[in-house]
Amino acid sequence: MNKVSILIVDDHKLIRETWSFILGSDPRFQVIADCGDPEQAIELAREFTPNIVLMDINMSPISGFDATEQIRRVSPQTKVIGVSMHSQPAYARKMLQVGAQGYVTKNSSRDEMVKAILEVDKGNKYICDEIRSIISEQLTGNESDSPDIHSLTEREIQIIQFIKTGNSSKEIAMELDISLKTVEVHRHNILKKLKLKNSASLVNFVNSNPSLY
Repeated sequence: MNKVSILIVDDHKLIRETWSFILGSDPRFQVIADCGDPEQAIELAREFTPNIVLMDINMSPISGFDATEQIRRVSPQTKVIGVSMHSQPAYARKMLQVGAQGYVTKNSSRDEMVKAILEVDKGNKYICDEIRSIISEQLTGNESDSPDIHSLTEREIQIIQFIKTGNSSKEIAMELDISLKTVEVHRHNILKKLKLKNSASLVNFVNSNPSLY
């Protein structure tokens, strides 16, 4: 039986070493390389054409989303599984849109990661239990009575992080290279989705919901 070849991409060395050891100890898998640089990951994918890439989405200088798109171009047969600390369905949707075949959070168990790899290698899509549970709650819950956390976009989450650290709208606009008006529109939409009255209540809300940042 041919082993599933895997490239691990994460900017935390300990995480790379841990997953390399866990997956390398499984006779079904072969970890062919690991790296913490998304640009290097693209070159490794081009060189080795792994069956699976485990891609951390929160990296720089380019994000895991951009790296996924480029890997799919240089190695179309390689399948990508997004790995993230974010449990918002919006992140999973975006990864699938840019070409990933799976998404697991860093809360996922070893068994679930193995299941994701095997399913994606067979050509199936895989979304981890945590994300599917959140989507199910959205579909069955009374959303009109609760903050619509999981509809926040990636940009809105970025802006929340800046608000939390005390940045003004002008400072946020400069940091993100967008107009002040655009920031104000995002702030309005954030407050509307979270059913909050002002930035002070937003900071309190974020502090009590650490999964947002």
